[in-house]
Amino acid sequence: MRIIISLLLTVLLTSACDAGQDEIKKNLESRFPGIKIDSVSKSLISGLYEVVVDGDHIIYADKDGKYVIDGIMVETATKRNLTQEKIDKLTVVSFDSLPFQQAIKIVKGDGKRRMAVFSDPDCPYCRKLEPELAKLTNVTIYIFEFPLPMHGDSPRKSRLVWCSADPAKAWDDLMLNGKVPEGKDDCENPVQANLALGEKLKISSTPSMIFSNGKVVPGALPADKVTQLLDEAEKK
Repeated sequence: MRIIISLLLTVLLTSACDAGQDEIKKNLESRFPGIKIDSVSKSLISGLYEVVVDGDHIIYADKDGKYVIDGIMVETATKRNLTQEKIDKLTVVSFDSLPFQQAIKIVKGDGKRRMAVFSDPDCPYCRKLEPELAKLTNVTIYIFEFPLPMHGDSPRKSRLVWCSADPAKAWDDLMLNGKVPEGKDDCENPVQANLALGEKLKISSTPSMIFSNGKVVPGALPADKVTQLLDEAEKK
């Protein structure tokens, strides 16, 4: 009998919790027409709920969904950014499932460590990252050419690189030395497929690095930081 009562209480509490979270979702959707709420769950702060919006954005709401906070939650004792940790989990990529045939492959040293980079030829931050990547050793880098809409000539440059006799060398010459490849750009290429892939992975800015543990890191970083992330990925 005690077991049955215990099970009933668990079901009732769970149902009440779900009902409360459904109410938050309903209230937020009524106040923000068109918003896509993926999940609502309790946060570590009593009375505050974690709401996942549009797949990878975190906001926090009260129990009635009347108030929202758009910002980060930090655990003061450890200085952990709990919001970013959740976003990292939501955006993790299955590295080995990436279509590497659509990427320019650059191997340095034994190539043991692996990473992918979504990069735009005319992106200033991508050009800032390239000299740092050039400093890396024992790594295989997969460059997914990802020309952004605001850079009108990037698609052409991306195609010229891909259509060249040695795409890896052509990419380095372009990004490190500013040398645009000569020749034709009408060969079969993966540029449009890469744009679709980026949209699927919710990559909207360049450069965006993906490490072998699936962690996505946007922006240009110094070589020592990239090395640290490579080593962390290999351990996992």
